[in-house]
Amino acid sequence: MNFQKLSPRLDNIGITASTLCAIHCAVVPLIFTSLPLIGLGFLADAWVEWGMIVFALAIGVYSIGLSYRTHHRILPLLMLITGFGLILAGHAFSVFVKEWLVVPAGGLLIASAHFVNYRYTGACNHHYKVYKLKKVE
Repeated sequence: MNFQKLSPRLDNIGITASTLCAIHCAVVPLIFTSLPLIGLGFLADAWVEWGMIVFALAIGVYSIGLSYRTHHRILPLLMLITGFGLILAGHAFSVFVKEWLVVPAGGLLIASAHFVNYRYTGACNHHYKVYKLKKVE
């Protein structure tokens, strides 16, 4: 499997999943009581939220972890860890912190980590290109 072709796709999936997670975490508390009325009550269940978190974590670790071997830049990895730290802190300490603010911030930080990783992976592809110069007379 060619990782150079797979990495941008994984980052696109990661950006989408993390952004959807952030939107879900920001919007569900606002419309919590209305969800059952429109048939979307399942979106407020804990298993949906934790499923999104685990999916985003799996994509993030796989994509950013493998890309790190290529570009050797730690910023996307630090952003990923910090983003998941914010999400876990928001859930664990929801009594002390504003979960509706901290958890979406973590999701957006994870999406940003995928974007930075996408840029770094694209920036390091120049090592694989061969340029031939034409002789000008």
